[in-house]
Amino acid sequence: MSEEATSSDGNGKVSRVIRIGTRKSQLARIQTDSVADKLKQLYPEINVEIIGMSTTGDKILDTALSKIGEKSLFTKELENALERNEVDLVVHSLKDLPTTLPPGFTIGAVLKRENPHDAVVLHPKHMGKTLDTLPENSVIGTSSLRRAAQLKKRFPHLDFKDIRGNLNTRLKKLDEKDDFAAIILAAAGLRRMGWDNRISHILGPEDCMYAVGQGALAVEVRARDTDILEMVSVLHDPDTVLRCIAERAFLRQLEGGCSVPVAVNTEMKDAQLYLTGAVYSLDGSDSLKETMQTSIADAGKTLEEVDERVQRVGVTACKVSGGAQDNAERLGIDLANLLLSKGAKEILTVARQLNDAR
Repeated sequence: MSEEATSSDGNGKVSRVIRIGTRKSQLARIQTDSVADKLKQLYPEINVEIIGMSTTGDKILDTALSKIGEKSLFTKELENALERNEVDLVVHSLKDLPTTLPPGFTIGAVLKRENPHDAVVLHPKHMGKTLDTLPENSVIGTSSLRRAAQLKKRFPHLDFKDIRGNLNTRLKKLDEKDDFAAIILAAAGLRRMGWDNRISHILGPEDCMYAVGQGALAVEVRARDTDILEMVSVLHDPDTVLRCIAERAFLRQLEGGCSVPVAVNTEMKDAQLYLTGAVYSLDGSDSLKETMQTSIADAGKTLEEVDERVQRVGVTACKVSGGAQDNAERLGIDLANLLLSKGAKEILTVARQLNDAR
């Protein structure tokens, strides 16, 4: 159990202080503030203190993420603060969290997902165009192997180059120089920043499937802090939880990370969860893609006790049907095994080796 931080309002009334860790970028702060606001609405008696910190991924800006090779680029420093009891919970973009968390941590909440798809942001001089209609050899900026692999195959007339930095930096690089005709960014981040007007168009799954967990926010806590786990568990969005458990199980079974091109698409329809997963060679010429489904009808709608040992791909969701979670996890594993049986391992191994050699 953690030591509780408290504060007094001057009238002798003592309230609990919840310390939330976050990255320092503007987007990270907006995301963290949204979680803090939800907690304050649900628990008016608490005070919230937000603590910003820089991560390895924020500091290394001259290298493609896939080349750094560190799985917890944007999470390690935050988890260290959690471990040292300097914060009570941490807000992340779920796609930044590895599918296996360090011992002692768990994802206590996965919030309702924003649009998970990728967006095309065009240079002002290309306004009105699409990726299809951009001139031959136009340069598209993306730091994601997943995006580049899919888009190279779909739009062979375009060139793809790395672009790093936070959202503000990337948009500045696009607007102020002539290096890029367009950049590809997650629609969710642009929307949370209030920059919907910069989205030229959203890429559908036929053009570019998204990253595991993309568009969802995750609250990471110490697994033994059952009171904090209970407090944040009300933030869980059941549909998002099930979709992301399936996606994370798929990625974990494939042993993928950000150094290989893996993409997913999930859909809920008529109590069925549909998962499409794919792996790609770096240039997109070689790929495997399959879809499977499972029932997520509330199989035995019993609430589990808050138990830090019940984790599915790093997620503790006591208020979501355990049977449905098991089915979602099994769906991800089964789909990964299907792709592995068709040669996914070989595609990913070559992609990893080529990326390391770049």
